Parts: sequence; C-alpha cells; structure tokens
Amino acid sequence: MKIIHSNTDAGDGWQQQAMQMEKDGDLQKAIALYRQSIKNSPSNALPYNRLLIIFRKEKEYKKELAVINAGIKAFQNLYYSSKHAGNKKITQLSKAILRSTGLSDKKGNPLFLREPLGRWNRRRQVVEKKLKQQAAQA
Repeated sequence: MKIIHSNTDAGDGWQQQAMQMEKDGDLQKAIALYRQSIKNSPSNALPYNRLLIIFRKEKEYKKELAVINAGIKAFQNLYYSSKHAGNKKITQLSKAILRSTGLSDKKGNPLFLREPLGRWNRRRQVVEKKLKQQAAQA
C-alpha cells in the first residue's frame, strides 16, 4: 500500500506545473506558481532558485534582490533560530560547542553558512552591484 502525503505532493505539483509553464515560456504563470510553492513550503530552495533564474534572465534585479532577501530570511530562521530548540539549556550547549569547535564567533554567529545561504549571499552582492551600476547610468 502506498501512502501519499498531501503536503509533499501538493508542493511538488506546484513546482512541476511551474517548471512546465517556464519551459512553455509563460513566465508570469510560472512566477505565480513558484510564489505559491514558497508559501506552501518556505524551506524548499527550488522555487527560490527558479525565481532567481527567471528574474536574472529578465534583468529584473530589484525583484531578484527581494527573492534573495526573502529566501535568506526563511533559511536563517530555519537553520539558526533558537525557536526550534525546545530547551534553553540545549541551545546554550549547542552554541558553546559551535564556539569551541571554531564554527562560530564569540557572539555565537556562524562563521560558515549552510547552503543555499552562502550562494545567495554571494548573489546578493552581485545584484546590489548591478543595481548601483544601473542607478549610476540613469
């Protein structure tokens, strides 16, 4: 007997539909479906990445930057939020271990970013530079 999880399949359905729309050249519908996929599953990097690609191809850097910032915020909350740890003592011990192993600074901030955060931070720098260049040309 096969068990179907509605949340997973719904997210995959949105993404598959969006990818097909993107291939067919209907970018507005694809963008709407990717945004719906993000609402349904904010911890899935695929719709963020596809939106970044679409906006990069269309040279819509402000929209690309907005998606990057939203993705970074969502994944930072997922990876580094103390809300997910149910116990304050566990959170303190985790931070102490990270500091002692050299994976975080004295304040507890991570020195190495998990993917896709590292890639998105680098892309944000590129997009901000392009926006400055556009502003200087205008």
